[in-house]
Amino acid sequence: MSLPPFQALLDAHRVDVYRFLVALVGAEEADDCFQETFLAALRAYPKLRDAANLRGWILTIAHRKAMDHHRSRVRRAEPVAEVPERTGRSIDLDGEPELWRAVRSLPPKQQTAVVARYVNDLPYRDIARITGGSEEAARRNASDGIAKLREVWTR
Repeated sequence: MSLPPFQALLDAHRVDVYRFLVALVGAEEADDCFQETFLAALRAYPKLRDAANLRGWILTIAHRKAMDHHRSRVRRAEPVAEVPERTGRSIDLDGEPELWRAVRSLPPKQQTAVVARYVNDLPYRDIARITGGSEEAARRNASDGIAKLREVWTR
């Protein structure tokens, strides 16, 4: 199976990848993670041998970039007292900012499983591939994440 042109991959999956990243890292950080995702994909694309699941492949890269972002938060400087005007794109995920803040507060694997399953509608086998675990672990992470969200959301 031959690979489509990289631009076709970008056009086909950019919305899903961006929504996935907004849900994982927030609208403010999604642009940087999005750019890093597609740069990494562009570098790896010539070596890719199987085009059977390009969506899963690009979402796996996006997940890794989101995890890199979470790890780098520890090394960041403290925020300033005055926030500058907001620039860049923003995406409103179903108009529930409190819900998406709660999703972003979940542990990373639960967060990824919930977003991949309920935002991107991915099957558990693809979620397992993205998170580097088993299909059963992906089901468990999604279930545990939803249970935690219900606890927070129904208080």
